[in-house]
Amino acid sequence: MSGEINNREYRQKVLKELIMELHNGKSVEEVRERFQELIKDISTFEISQLEQKLIREGMAVEEVQRLCDVHAAVFKGSIEEIHSPKSFIETPGHPLNTFTLENEAVEKYIEESVEPHLNEYGKDASEGIINKLLEDFNLLWDLDRHYSRKENLLFPFLEKYGITAPPKVMWGVDDEIRGQLKDIRGKLIKRENKETLSLQISETLKKIKEMIFKEKSILFPMAAETLMEDEWIAIERESDDIGYCITGPSGKWILERVNLEKKEEQLEDNHKGYVKFGTGLLSFKELNAILNMLPVDITFIDGDDIVKYFSQSKERIFPRTKAVLGRNVQNCHPPASVHIVNKMLEDFKSGEKDSEDFWIKMGGAYVYIRYFAVRDEKGSYIGTMEVTQNIKPIQEISGEKRLLEV
Repeated sequence: MSGEINNREYRQKVLKELIMELHNGKSVEEVRERFQELIKDISTFEISQLEQKLIREGMAVEEVQRLCDVHAAVFKGSIEEIHSPKSFIETPGHPLNTFTLENEAVEKYIEESVEPHLNEYGKDASEGIINKLLEDFNLLWDLDRHYSRKENLLFPFLEKYGITAPPKVMWGVDDEIRGQLKDIRGKLIKRENKETLSLQISETLKKIKEMIFKEKSILFPMAAETLMEDEWIAIERESDDIGYCITGPSGKWILERVNLEKKEEQLEDNHKGYVKFGTGLLSFKELNAILNMLPVDITFIDGDDIVKYFSQSKERIFPRTKAVLGRNVQNCHPPASVHIVNKMLEDFKSGEKDSEDFWIKMGGAYVYIRYFAVRDEKGSYIGTMEVTQNIKPIQEISGEKRLLEV
Protein backbone atom coordinates (compact mmCIF):
# COMPACT_ATOMS: atom_id res chain seq x y z
CA MET A 1 0.00 0.00 0.00
CA SER A 2 2.81 2.43 0.87
CA GLY A 3 4.40 1.80 -2.52
CA GLU A 4 1.13 2.64 -4.22
CA ILE A 5 0.75 5.85 -2.18
CA ASN A 6 4.32 6.89 -2.86
CA ASN A 7 3.87 6.23 -6.57
CA ARG A 8 0.70 8.31 -6.60
CA GLU A 9 2.43 11.12 -4.72
CA TYR A 10 5.33 10.98 -7.18
CA ARG A 11 2.94 11.23 -10.14
CA GLN A 12 1.20 14.17 -8.49
CA LYS A 13 4.57 15.91 -8.03
CA VAL A 14 5.70 15.34 -11.63
CA LEU A 15 2.29 16.22 -13.08
CA LYS A 16 2.39 19.51 -11.24
CA GLU A 17 5.92 20.17 -12.54
CA LEU A 18 4.90 19.46 -16.12
CA ILE A 19 1.79 21.62 -16.01
CA MET A 20 3.83 24.42 -14.48
CA GLU A 21 6.33 24.03 -17.34
CA LEU A 22 3.45 24.47 -19.77
CA HIS A 23 2.33 27.45 -17.74
CA ASN A 24 5.80 28.98 -18.01
CA GLY A 25 5.88 28.77 -21.77
CA LYS A 26 7.01 25.31 -22.85
CA SER A 27 5.15 23.83 -25.81
CA VAL A 28 3.02 20.70 -25.65
CA GLU A 29 5.53 18.87 -27.85
CA GLU A 30 8.40 19.72 -25.47
CA VAL A 31 6.74 17.92 -22.55
CA ARG A 32 4.67 15.31 -24.39
CA GLU A 33 7.17 12.42 -24.12
CA ARG A 34 7.55 12.79 -20.36
CA PHE A 35 3.78 13.07 -19.99
CA GLN A 36 3.13 9.94 -22.06
CA GLU A 37 5.45 7.87 -19.89
CA LEU A 38 3.98 9.23 -16.67
CA ILE A 39 0.27 8.90 -17.46
CA LYS A 40 0.17 5.37 -18.84
CA ASP A 41 -2.04 4.27 -15.93
CA ILE A 42 -3.31 7.58 -14.57
CA SER A 43 -6.95 7.83 -13.50
CA THR A 44 -9.36 10.70 -13.98
CA PHE A 45 -9.56 10.98 -10.20
CA GLU A 46 -5.85 11.79 -10.07
CA ILE A 47 -6.36 14.54 -12.64
CA SER A 48 -9.08 15.93 -10.38
CA GLN A 49 -6.74 15.73 -7.37
CA LEU A 50 -4.03 17.55 -9.30
CA GLU A 51 -6.28 20.46 -10.26
CA GLN A 52 -7.59 20.75 -6.70
CA LYS A 53 -4.05 20.70 -5.31
CA LEU A 54 -2.96 23.49 -7.66
CA ILE A 55 -5.91 25.63 -6.56
CA ARG A 56 -5.32 24.88 -2.87
CA GLU A 57 -1.70 25.92 -3.25
CA GLY A 58 -2.73 29.31 -4.56
CA MET A 59 -3.07 29.00 -8.32
CA ALA A 60 -6.10 31.01 -9.43
CA VAL A 61 -9.02 29.10 -10.90
CA GLU A 62 -8.67 31.28 -13.99
CA GLU A 63 -5.05 30.12 -14.35
CA VAL A 64 -6.01 26.43 -14.19
CA GLN A 65 -8.73 27.27 -16.69
CA ARG A 66 -6.13 28.78 -19.02
CA LEU A 67 -4.06 25.58 -18.78
CA CYS A 68 -7.06 23.31 -19.22
CA ASP A 69 -6.94 23.16 -23.02
CA VAL A 70 -3.20 22.52 -22.95
CA HIS A 71 -3.12 19.59 -20.56
CA ALA A 72 -6.28 18.14 -22.14
CA ALA A 73 -4.37 18.04 -25.43
CA VAL A 74 -1.51 16.20 -23.73
CA PHE A 75 -3.80 13.69 -22.03
CA LYS A 76 -5.71 13.03 -25.24
CA GLY A 77 -5.39 9.46 -26.38
CA SER A 78 -4.42 8.24 -22.92
CA ILE A 79 -7.16 8.89 -20.39
CA GLU A 80 -10.04 8.42 -22.80
CA GLU A 81 -9.53 4.65 -22.52
CA ILE A 82 -9.40 4.68 -18.72
CA HIS A 83 -12.48 4.03 -16.56
CA SER A 84 -14.81 4.48 -19.51
CA PRO A 85 -18.37 4.59 -18.08
CA LYS A 86 -19.69 2.47 -20.96
CA SER A 87 -22.55 0.87 -19.05
CA PHE A 88 -24.03 4.28 -18.18
CA ILE A 89 -23.30 5.83 -21.57
CA GLU A 90 -25.04 2.99 -23.36
CA THR A 91 -28.10 2.97 -21.09
CA PRO A 92 -30.99 4.85 -22.76
CA GLY A 93 -32.31 7.66 -20.59
CA HIS A 94 -29.40 7.70 -18.15
CA PRO A 95 -28.10 11.28 -17.75
CA LEU A 96 -24.64 10.28 -19.02
CA ASN A 97 -26.20 8.70 -22.09
CA THR A 98 -28.17 11.89 -22.77
CA PHE A 99 -25.12 14.12 -22.25
CA THR A 100 -23.17 11.91 -24.67
CA LEU A 101 -25.89 11.92 -27.34
CA GLU A 102 -26.02 15.72 -27.14
CA ASN A 103 -22.26 15.96 -27.59
CA GLU A 104 -22.37 13.63 -30.58
CA ALA A 105 -25.17 15.69 -32.11
CA VAL A 106 -23.23 18.94 -31.57
CA GLU A 107 -20.07 17.51 -33.13
CA LYS A 108 -22.03 16.20 -36.11
CA TYR A 109 -23.80 19.53 -36.59
CA ILE A 110 -20.51 21.44 -36.44
CA GLU A 111 -18.89 19.14 -39.00
CA GLU A 112 -21.85 18.87 -41.38
CA SER A 113 -23.28 22.38 -41.19
CA VAL A 114 -21.30 25.03 -39.31
CA GLU A 115 -17.84 24.31 -40.72
CA PRO A 116 -19.04 24.07 -44.37
CA HIS A 117 -20.91 27.36 -43.93
CA LEU A 118 -17.79 28.92 -42.36
CA ASN A 119 -15.72 27.83 -45.38
CA GLU A 120 -18.26 29.41 -47.72
CA TYR A 121 -18.27 32.55 -45.57
CA GLY A 122 -14.49 32.80 -45.94
CA LYS A 123 -14.82 32.81 -49.70
CA ASP A 124 -17.92 34.96 -50.08
CA ALA A 125 -19.64 36.73 -47.16
CA SER A 126 -22.97 36.95 -48.91
CA GLU A 127 -26.24 37.66 -47.11
CA GLY A 128 -27.34 34.08 -47.65
CA ILE A 129 -24.23 32.59 -46.03
CA ILE A 130 -24.33 35.06 -43.12
CA ASN A 131 -27.96 34.11 -42.47
CA LYS A 132 -27.03 30.41 -42.53
CA LEU A 133 -24.29 31.03 -39.96
CA LEU A 134 -26.75 32.96 -37.84
CA GLU A 135 -29.10 29.97 -37.91
CA ASP A 136 -26.17 27.72 -36.94
CA PHE A 137 -25.23 29.83 -33.94
CA ASN A 138 -28.85 30.21 -32.86
CA LEU A 139 -28.97 26.41 -32.71
CA LEU A 140 -25.57 26.10 -31.01
CA TRP A 141 -26.90 28.36 -28.25
CA ASP A 142 -28.75 25.22 -27.13
CA LEU A 143 -25.40 24.33 -25.54
CA ASP A 144 -26.48 26.66 -22.75
CA ARG A 145 -29.01 24.00 -21.67
CA HIS A 146 -26.39 21.24 -21.81
CA TYR A 147 -23.98 23.31 -19.70
CA SER A 148 -26.75 24.39 -17.31
CA ARG A 149 -27.73 20.78 -16.59
CA LYS A 150 -24.08 19.93 -16.02
CA GLU A 151 -23.50 22.93 -13.74
CA ASN A 152 -26.74 22.91 -11.77
CA LEU A 153 -27.50 19.17 -11.53
CA LEU A 154 -24.23 17.25 -11.87
CA PHE A 155 -21.67 19.59 -10.30
CA PRO A 156 -23.46 19.93 -6.91
CA PHE A 157 -23.24 16.16 -6.36
CA LEU A 158 -19.54 16.09 -7.30
CA GLU A 159 -18.88 18.99 -4.93
CA LYS A 160 -20.66 17.08 -2.16
CA TYR A 161 -17.91 14.46 -2.46
CA GLY A 162 -15.17 17.12 -2.32
CA ILE A 163 -14.57 17.25 -6.09
CA THR A 164 -14.53 21.00 -6.54
CA ALA A 165 -11.67 22.00 -8.87
CA PRO A 166 -12.83 20.40 -12.16
CA PRO A 167 -16.36 21.86 -11.82
CA LYS A 168 -14.94 25.35 -11.18
CA VAL A 169 -12.57 25.09 -14.15
CA MET A 170 -15.21 23.66 -16.51
CA TRP A 171 -17.83 26.19 -15.46
CA GLY A 172 -15.40 28.97 -16.32
CA VAL A 173 -14.80 27.52 -19.78
CA ASP A 174 -18.56 27.01 -20.27
CA ASP A 175 -19.09 30.70 -19.57
CA GLU A 176 -16.35 31.61 -22.04
CA ILE A 177 -18.10 29.55 -24.73
CA ARG A 178 -21.45 31.15 -23.90
CA GLY A 179 -19.86 34.59 -24.19
CA GLN A 180 -18.29 33.74 -27.54
CA LEU A 181 -21.57 32.38 -28.94
CA LYS A 182 -23.38 35.59 -27.97
CA ASP A 183 -20.59 37.77 -29.32
CA ILE A 184 -20.45 35.93 -32.65
CA ARG A 185 -24.20 36.21 -33.15
CA GLY A 186 -24.02 39.95 -32.49
CA LYS A 187 -21.12 40.43 -34.91
CA LEU A 188 -22.85 38.42 -37.63
CA ILE A 189 -25.92 40.64 -37.28
CA LYS A 190 -23.71 43.76 -37.51
CA ARG A 191 -21.80 42.27 -40.48
CA GLU A 192 -18.43 42.91 -38.85
CA ASN A 193 -14.98 42.19 -40.37
CA LYS A 194 -15.01 38.81 -42.12
CA GLU A 195 -11.39 37.78 -41.43
CA THR A 196 -11.48 38.61 -37.73
CA LEU A 197 -14.88 36.98 -37.27
CA SER A 198 -13.87 33.83 -39.18
CA LEU A 199 -10.92 33.37 -36.82
CA GLN A 200 -13.14 33.90 -33.76
CA ILE A 201 -15.67 31.35 -35.04
CA SER A 202 -12.93 28.77 -35.65
CA GLU A 203 -11.50 29.26 -32.16
CA THR A 204 -14.95 28.95 -30.58
CA LEU A 205 -15.75 25.73 -32.46
CA LYS A 206 -12.39 24.33 -31.33
CA LYS A 207 -13.19 25.26 -27.71
CA ILE A 208 -16.59 23.54 -27.96
CA LYS A 209 -14.94 20.35 -29.27
CA GLU A 210 -12.33 20.47 -26.53
CA MET A 211 -15.07 20.72 -23.90
CA ILE A 212 -16.78 17.70 -25.46
CA PHE A 213 -13.50 15.79 -25.13
CA LYS A 214 -13.03 16.87 -21.50
CA GLU A 215 -16.54 15.80 -20.59
CA LYS A 216 -16.10 12.41 -22.27
CA SER A 217 -12.65 11.58 -20.93
CA ILE A 218 -12.52 13.38 -17.57
CA LEU A 219 -15.92 14.50 -16.25
CA PHE A 220 -18.16 11.57 -17.19
CA PRO A 221 -15.80 8.81 -15.93
CA MET A 222 -15.27 10.77 -12.71
CA ALA A 223 -19.02 11.14 -12.21
CA ALA A 224 -19.63 7.47 -13.04
CA GLU A 225 -17.09 6.43 -10.40
CA THR A 226 -18.46 8.79 -7.75
CA LEU A 227 -22.24 9.25 -7.87
CA MET A 228 -24.78 6.83 -6.45
CA GLU A 229 -27.91 5.63 -8.19
CA ASP A 230 -30.25 7.84 -6.13
CA GLU A 231 -28.24 10.86 -7.24
CA TRP A 232 -28.46 9.90 -10.93
CA ILE A 233 -32.21 9.47 -10.46
CA ALA A 234 -32.45 13.00 -9.05
CA ILE A 235 -30.44 14.38 -11.99
CA GLU A 236 -32.61 12.59 -14.53
CA ARG A 237 -35.83 13.71 -12.83
CA GLU A 238 -34.89 17.41 -12.95
CA SER A 239 -33.28 17.46 -16.40
CA ASP A 240 -36.53 18.11 -18.27
CA ASP A 241 -36.99 21.39 -16.42
CA ILE A 242 -33.75 22.77 -17.87
CA GLY A 243 -34.01 21.22 -21.33
CA TYR A 244 -31.67 19.61 -23.83
CA CYS A 245 -29.28 20.50 -26.64
CA ILE A 246 -30.24 19.56 -30.24
CA THR A 247 -31.40 16.11 -29.12
CA GLY A 248 -32.89 14.61 -25.96
CA PRO A 249 -33.07 11.34 -24.00
CA SER A 250 -33.19 8.26 -26.23
CA GLY A 251 -35.60 6.51 -23.88
CA LYS A 252 -36.79 6.18 -20.32
CA TRP A 253 -34.23 4.96 -17.82
CA ILE A 254 -36.03 2.01 -16.22
CA LEU A 255 -34.43 0.50 -13.14
CA GLU A 256 -34.71 -3.23 -12.63
CA ARG A 257 -36.06 -4.13 -9.23
CA VAL A 258 -37.55 -6.94 -7.23
CA ASN A 259 -41.36 -6.72 -7.00
CA LEU A 260 -41.89 -5.82 -3.35
CA GLU A 261 -45.55 -4.87 -3.80
CA LYS A 262 -46.78 -8.48 -3.88
CA LYS A 263 -44.77 -9.30 -0.78
CA GLU A 264 -46.25 -6.25 0.94
CA GLU A 265 -49.81 -7.28 0.03
CA GLN A 266 -49.21 -10.79 1.38
CA LEU A 267 -47.76 -9.40 4.60
CA GLU A 268 -50.74 -7.11 5.18
CA ASP A 269 -53.19 -9.97 4.51
CA ASN A 270 -51.39 -12.31 6.89
CA HIS A 271 -51.16 -9.85 9.77
CA LYS A 272 -54.37 -7.92 9.13
CA GLY A 273 -52.60 -4.61 9.63
CA TYR A 274 -50.72 -5.67 12.80
CA VAL A 275 -47.30 -7.05 13.60
CA LYS A 276 -47.03 -9.38 16.58
CA PHE A 277 -43.71 -9.34 18.43
CA GLY A 278 -42.48 -11.48 21.30
CA THR A 279 -43.00 -8.48 23.57
CA GLY A 280 -46.13 -6.87 22.17
CA LEU A 281 -48.36 -5.98 19.23
CA LEU A 282 -48.16 -2.89 16.98
CA SER A 283 -50.26 -1.70 14.09
CA PHE A 284 -48.45 -0.91 10.84
CA LYS A 285 -49.29 2.76 11.42
CA GLU A 286 -47.74 2.72 14.90
CA LEU A 287 -44.68 0.78 13.78
CA ASN A 288 -44.04 3.12 10.83
CA ALA A 289 -44.38 6.20 13.05
CA ILE A 290 -42.00 4.76 15.68
CA LEU A 291 -39.31 3.90 13.14
CA ASN A 292 -39.54 7.33 11.53
CA MET A 293 -39.31 9.03 14.93
CA LEU A 294 -36.01 7.37 15.87
CA PRO A 295 -33.08 9.87 15.96
CA VAL A 296 -31.21 7.72 13.42
CA ASP A 297 -31.60 6.74 9.76
CA ILE A 298 -32.22 3.03 9.17
CA THR A 299 -31.85 1.10 5.93
CA PHE A 300 -32.32 -2.67 5.64
CA ILE A 301 -31.22 -5.05 2.88
CA ASP A 302 -32.28 -8.68 2.88
CA GLY A 303 -30.20 -11.84 2.54
CA ASP A 304 -30.12 -11.44 -1.25
CA ASP A 305 -28.63 -7.91 -0.99
CA ILE A 306 -31.94 -6.30 -2.03
CA VAL A 307 -32.93 -2.97 -0.44
CA LYS A 308 -36.17 -3.71 1.40
CA TYR A 309 -36.76 -0.73 3.69
CA PHE A 310 -35.54 2.68 4.82
CA SER A 311 -36.88 4.95 7.54
CA GLN A 312 -37.86 8.55 6.86
CA SER A 313 -36.61 10.52 9.84
CA LYS A 314 -36.99 14.30 9.73
CA GLU A 315 -33.27 14.94 9.43
CA ARG A 316 -32.16 12.16 7.07
CA ILE A 317 -28.44 12.47 6.39
CA PHE A 318 -28.12 10.52 3.13
CA PRO A 319 -30.97 11.05 0.65
CA ARG A 320 -33.17 8.08 -0.19
CA THR A 321 -36.01 7.82 -2.68
CA LYS A 322 -38.51 4.98 -3.10
CA ALA A 323 -36.80 4.21 -6.41
CA VAL A 324 -34.09 2.45 -4.37
CA LEU A 325 -36.53 -0.17 -3.04
CA GLY A 326 -36.11 -3.52 -4.74
CA ARG A 327 -32.67 -2.57 -6.02
CA ASN A 328 -29.49 -4.56 -5.51
CA VAL A 329 -27.50 -2.71 -2.84
CA GLN A 330 -24.33 -2.80 -4.95
CA ASN A 331 -26.11 -0.57 -7.49
CA CYS A 332 -26.82 2.00 -4.77
CA HIS A 333 -23.18 2.84 -4.06
CA PRO A 334 -20.55 4.64 -6.12
CA PRO A 335 -18.71 2.09 -8.32
CA ALA A 336 -15.43 3.04 -6.64
CA SER A 337 -16.69 1.76 -3.24
CA VAL A 338 -18.61 -1.38 -4.29
CA HIS A 339 -15.66 -3.63 -3.40
CA ILE A 340 -15.86 -2.36 0.21
CA VAL A 341 -19.59 -3.14 0.35
CA ASN A 342 -19.03 -6.64 -1.04
CA LYS A 343 -16.24 -7.43 1.44
CA MET A 344 -18.38 -6.30 4.39
CA LEU A 345 -21.35 -8.41 3.25
CA GLU A 346 -19.10 -11.44 2.73
CA ASP A 347 -17.81 -11.08 6.30
CA PHE A 348 -21.38 -10.77 7.65
CA LYS A 349 -22.65 -13.78 5.70
CA SER A 350 -19.71 -15.97 6.68
CA GLY A 351 -20.06 -15.00 10.35
CA GLU A 352 -16.56 -13.53 10.48
CA LYS A 353 -18.01 -10.18 11.61
CA ASP A 354 -21.27 -8.96 13.15
CA SER A 355 -20.79 -5.22 12.67
CA GLU A 356 -18.71 -2.58 10.94
CA ASP A 357 -18.42 1.13 11.79
CA PHE A 358 -17.39 4.20 9.78
CA TRP A 359 -17.37 7.91 10.64
CA ILE A 360 -16.98 10.90 8.36
CA LYS A 361 -17.25 14.69 8.54
CA MET A 362 -19.88 16.25 6.28
CA GLY A 363 -20.17 20.02 6.53
CA GLY A 364 -21.12 20.77 10.12
CA ALA A 365 -22.12 17.16 10.87
CA TYR A 366 -20.05 14.29 12.24
CA VAL A 367 -21.70 11.23 10.72
CA TYR A 368 -21.46 7.86 12.44
CA ILE A 369 -22.39 5.00 10.10
CA ARG A 370 -22.89 1.53 11.57
CA TYR A 371 -23.68 -1.73 9.81
CA PHE A 372 -25.06 -4.76 11.64
CA ALA A 373 -25.51 -8.33 10.45
CA VAL A 374 -29.12 -9.30 11.18
CA ARG A 375 -29.57 -12.97 12.11
CA ASP A 376 -32.60 -15.10 12.98
CA GLU A 377 -33.09 -17.06 16.19
CA LYS A 378 -30.89 -19.86 14.80
CA GLY A 379 -28.08 -17.45 13.96
CA SER A 380 -28.59 -17.62 10.20
CA TYR A 381 -27.89 -14.43 8.25
CA ILE A 382 -31.07 -12.76 6.96
CA GLY A 383 -29.83 -9.27 6.07
CA THR A 384 -27.87 -6.15 6.98
CA MET A 385 -29.07 -3.02 8.76
CA GLU A 386 -27.42 0.36 8.26
CA VAL A 387 -27.82 2.90 11.07
CA THR A 388 -26.66 6.47 10.46
CA GLN A 389 -26.58 9.32 12.96
CA ASN A 390 -25.11 12.80 13.31
CA ILE A 391 -23.23 12.41 16.59
CA LYS A 392 -21.85 15.94 16.78
CA PRO A 393 -24.63 17.16 19.14
CA ILE A 394 -23.96 14.14 21.37
CA GLN A 395 -20.22 14.85 21.46
CA GLU A 396 -20.98 18.39 22.62
CA ILE A 397 -22.98 17.26 25.68
CA SER A 398 -21.33 18.10 28.99
CA GLY A 399 -22.33 18.26 32.63
CA GLU A 400 -25.63 16.79 33.75
CA LYS A 401 -29.34 17.33 33.18
CA ARG A 402 -31.33 15.26 35.64
CA LEU A 403 -34.72 16.97 35.66
CA LEU A 404 -36.91 18.65 33.07
CA GLU A 405 -36.14 22.34 33.22
CA VAL A 406 -39.27 24.48 33.52
